[in-house]
Amino acid sequence: MILATTPDVPGRRIDKVLGLVRGNTIRSRHLGKDIQAGLRNLAGGEMHEYTKLMAEAREQAIDRMLEEAHAMGADAVVALRFQTCEVAKGAAEMLCYGTAVTLTEDDSQS
Repeated sequence: MILATTPDVPGRRIDKVLGLVRGNTIRSRHLGKDIQAGLRNLAGGEMHEYTKLMAEAREQAIDRMLEEAHAMGADAVVALRFQTCEVAKGAAEMLCYGTAVTLTEDDSQS
């Protein structure tokens, strides 16, 4: 499966647009890690605990979006985007979305 943030894939032609696909997850902070991050915030620097949490959320959102795209018979997801928002104190949603498409080789590129 090809994932692209662009509206097309170089060397390929979009044969059919299958529609919107998305995946999301909502993650909350862990009290112990929250305390560690709070202490790190006082000293400055990257909050590794939150970086890891958001990376895991991003991967899970992508996986869920890909499941939906596979079920539709897609070869690729184009115009891929991410969005995040706080849904409750200490909990954030990670949303991944794009357009599922089927592709063919672009013979005009030769």
